[in-house]
Amino acid sequence: MQIGMIGLGRMGMNMARRLLKGGRKVVAYNRTRDRTIEIAKYGARGAYSLEELVNTLKPPRIVWLMLPAGRPVDQFIGQLGGLLSKGDIIVEGGNSFYKDDIRHAQELRPLGIHYLDVGVSGGIWGLKIGYCLMIGGEQKIYRYLEPIFETLAPKDGYLYCGETGAGHFAKMIHNGIEYGMMSAYGEGFELLQASPYGKNLDLAKVAHLWNQGSVVRSWLLELAEAALKKDKNLSSIKGYVEDSGEGRWTVQQAVDMAVPAPVISASLFQRFRSRQTDSFSDKILAALRKEFGGHAVVKATKPKIKK
Repeated sequence: MQIGMIGLGRMGMNMARRLLKGGRKVVAYNRTRDRTIEIAKYGARGAYSLEELVNTLKPPRIVWLMLPAGRPVDQFIGQLGGLLSKGDIIVEGGNSFYKDDIRHAQELRPLGIHYLDVGVSGGIWGLKIGYCLMIGGEQKIYRYLEPIFETLAPKDGYLYCGETGAGHFAKMIHNGIEYGMMSAYGEGFELLQASPYGKNLDLAKVAHLWNQGSVVRSWLLELAEAALKKDKNLSSIKGYVEDSGEGRWTVQQAVDMAVPAPVISASLFQRFRSRQTDSFSDKILAALRKEFGGHAVVKATKPKIKK
């Protein structure tokens, strides 16, 4: 079974390599040529335009997108709609919003082009371990592509979640849960470090210990152990945390459905907070404490004016 892969970033490149290792034939395209040249070294057929990729694939063509969500996906699907034929299949494997999937499927339906949305988790370890796949769309197309999912995923690592949008909806909630778990680990390790026992505690060993039968064991905890082994105080990095669209979408979905999600919501706002070194909200808190209780405040240092 041939598959066309568009987008050879950290995820797309390794997914293409895993498909090749599994004996699949891959035709690959990336906007920058160097990535296409690189994947060709692993046995893929490089394509240097969308037209070349489409013409190289045999019908029914399978084109898998691994692109940033939003405008890039919209643009490529728009172009592919004019190049593909009835019966061809587009798989959107990036982190798209599930309502965008519904729109894309509706746009492609009159052209006879099938559409699946696949939420992909596994990060840079997916090449070795496999990818967790959450799949939405037509069930008959899911069945047709199941051999590809089997190649990409570990045992029991893929699931048909339902109609269009269900795959990315499941991935959205998956990432929201991930936000909450990461924040809980972060707070816990900070408490350990700040405690009277912190100077003598090896936090990497604590992380390792908690993965030995503890109810809080997880792969995230394994990754925490690995990071703390490299740098026990994480002094080489700043506590600046970006967020993906999926964390925001999860919180918005909770609001729309009136479903309480306080942990996930707080973890999202914590990421916003990480980007402020001297937030105005904290200044308000300090000022109020001084006003109502006479508590001391830390004076801001004035920048020195060069003469």
